[in-house]
Amino acid sequence: MFFPLSPALYYLANFHRALDWLGRHHLDLMDAAERGFLRRFPALPLPAQALLVRMVMRKGPHFRASKLNYAELGCPLQAAEALLEAGWVSRDALLTVAEVAGLLRREELLQHLGACLPRASQPKALLIASLAEALPGSRRFADWCPAADEAVLSLTVAELCERLRLMFFGNLAQDWSEFVLADLGIFRYEMVEMAPGARGFRNRAELEAHLHLYRCRERLAAGEAVAALWPELGPRPVDSPHLARRHGRVALALGRQLEREGKLEQALALYREAGGEGSRARRIRVLERLARDAEAHALALEAMAAPESGAEAQLAARALRRLSPRLGLGRLPPAPRAEEVRIPLRLPRSAGRVEEAVRAHFHTPEAPVFYVENTLICSLFGLLCWEAIFAPVPGAFFHPFQAGPADLHDGAFRQRRAALFDACLARLADGSHRDAIRHNFAAKQGLQSPFVFWSMLTEELLELALVCLPPAHLRACFERLLLDPRENRAGMPDLIQFWPAQQRYRMLEVKGPGDRLQDNQKRWLAFCAEQGMPVAVCYLSWEGEGGEAEA
Repeated sequence: MFFPLSPALYYLANFHRALDWLGRHHLDLMDAAERGFLRRFPALPLPAQALLVRMVMRKGPHFRASKLNYAELGCPLQAAEALLEAGWVSRDALLTVAEVAGLLRREELLQHLGACLPRASQPKALLIASLAEALPGSRRFADWCPAADEAVLSLTVAELCERLRLMFFGNLAQDWSEFVLADLGIFRYEMVEMAPGARGFRNRAELEAHLHLYRCRERLAAGEAVAALWPELGPRPVDSPHLARRHGRVALALGRQLEREGKLEQALALYREAGGEGSRARRIRVLERLARDAEAHALALEAMAAPESGAEAQLAARALRRLSPRLGLGRLPPAPRAEEVRIPLRLPRSAGRVEEAVRAHFHTPEAPVFYVENTLICSLFGLLCWEAIFAPVPGAFFHPFQAGPADLHDGAFRQRRAALFDACLARLADGSHRDAIRHNFAAKQGLQSPFVFWSMLTEELLELALVCLPPAHLRACFERLLLDPRENRAGMPDLIQFWPAQQRYRMLEVKGPGDRLQDNQKRWLAFCAEQGMPVAVCYLSWEGEGGEAEA
């Protein structure tokens, strides 16, 4: 059982809270070892519990005993006795020379193993590579470094604790430090009422699949060959949108590596087999590189007929303009392009960002300019639609440290909250959106959100936006955000200028010398032009220097 602990053991108290939560919500997902851990951990002496949590929270799994020096633990070797008996920690494990090097500073590495090195004046990474080649095999730390006279403790339940962390958070991007950050008030989260049984994984198979995909991505990053990883990737999950997206991202990463290696036929086969978001666009590119123009053309037509996103439609249209002449189908007319309002600008050279130079140039007390990029529109949307975004939809929230719903990037995100989003957006029609946004700006101040950028959104900026931005323009932007939150949260213009006396505004995208518009920026600029929203692109060059930004 768990009981109150001293403030010095705050991290252990947080771990107790996590284990208690896991025991109440995830016990049926656990195997015998995990259930045994939850049962046996509270019975350990407090120093042993605290030492284990310290090791779990640090990069391991191997630790020099002298580096586990914490006042509240006392002697780490004494604290480790119960952990050694439980089999959760081992002492003096066999280590490769690379693992030993991870426990030593560069100076210590040279002191203990420098005699085996042809050259000592190298970065530590090269020293380790040289030692690994010269000294294969595994030995105890004392055999590698006899003069060190030090014990090494190794965490044997690291993977078990990682699985518990995955169960709790539903991802491996968050770790146990979330408790500390929340306790200190650095991160604060909306308190969403969770449905009984709500959690990130419905069954053990989903948990294992997530962990497997994570390991595949790790192995690819470590340099393992795609030929070894591809057969292990498995088919794309069909009953879990979350796992399907993750599977697609890993498959794309494997395919891109094959492309970099020039293995185009293999990359094409992988993209075709894996499917998922982005795979069709990659197949078009690879088919072009293989000079299989007719197949690429047919696939581009398919993408244009039913694009999965604005980005794919943009890429497919470009492919068709390249491919049509090569196939004897004639040259397609250029893509219709909204007329761009250009502002050429030459300014004295500045050491700061080009956006700040342009902001300062246009800023006046009567017409202030703010650097907002993607933050303002997203924040206004997040504040107006807070109730819908944080609705207790089944499966969307399952632990107290979520910055947003787990299904944010699912295709059915809006549909599952249709009535709530409709009600929030309807406030734009009668002007009540201003009071709703102001209310949430005050009531939700500082709470984590996937849309609201508190550090950028001052009260002055908020009030100017509410006065100067027409509700119709806000509605158009918000609807576009909801079409694809992942893609459309980026690419918005850098600056916004307000004329509060006239209740009007304009947005400015800034491009410095040699810079050019990115695809997502072009899509936002085209959208703004279609909606009649005032936007211009400022092409900056420096006085006394040649060159300017590229259109």
